[in-house]
Amino acid sequence: MFDNKLIVLYRLEPGCLGPDGTDHIETFCNLAQQALAAFDTDSCQWFLEPRFNKQLDEMAYCLANKMLTREQAAKYLARLGDDLEQVQESFEDKLTLLINQYIARKS
Repeated sequence: MFDNKLIVLYRLEPGCLGPDGTDHIETFCNLAQQALAAFDTDSCQWFLEPRFNKQLDEMAYCLANKMLTREQAAKYLARLGDDLEQVQESFEDKLTLLINQYIARKS
């Protein structure tokens, strides 16, 4: 059931794609979202979007249409046997690989 999945919104800085990252960030996020679809689990679903507004947090957590703090998200995943730190680290490792592949292709 979708309502019991933790939704994680990861806002990605355009600068991670280099000096012209602003020109590429939306395309990259769309491609990466497809590549990361397999990263979704029974307890967690990831969404990627550009971070144009620096006032917004890099990450946001939502469960059943309610925003959660990082601590609440970690507690929820812990009850399901997952560790937020480990899940996030794995996600960021995969994202880093995708960024490096994208930069290599556009050069």
